[in-house]
Amino acid sequence: MPALLVQAFASLAMTGLIWCIQVVHYPLFAAVGRDEFTRYEADHARLITLVVGPLMLVELATALWLAAVRPAGIPAWMTWAGLALVAAIWTSTAAIQVPCHARLAAGFDAEVHARLVSSNWIRTVAWTARGVLSLAMIAAWARASRVG
Repeated sequence: MPALLVQAFASLAMTGLIWCIQVVHYPLFAAVGRDEFTRYEADHARLITLVVGPLMLVELATALWLAAVRPAGIPAWMTWAGLALVAAIWTSTAAIQVPCHARLAAGFDAEVHARLVSSNWIRTVAWTARGVLSLAMIAAWARASRVG
């Protein structure tokens, strides 16, 4: 089932990316320096969107598709859990991370930066769960394909 493989690719790519952002990239915001931070934040927002935007859209599309047209052997709870995780990621992004970046665009603020780093654990955990879940879906589909 191509949708399963595409979903796994997008979810696993985002899992790796979010861990790098969470552990390396976001903490290093504090080291940029106040004079350079506004330009750095603007460049970050523009460039990261080129990477995460398409992956997030593919992930959303495949999660919706798999919930609507569930492949044989995959329990319904898996597709709905995957969709719920996507909803949590998108909600956190829109409600917390994007507003933090908008405030940081005006200049470095240690309190906003701390909120960005701490709240990003929501997406880190959710994308990690999506990555594991996408592999579990492939395994369930493969088992069903062998049996049937």
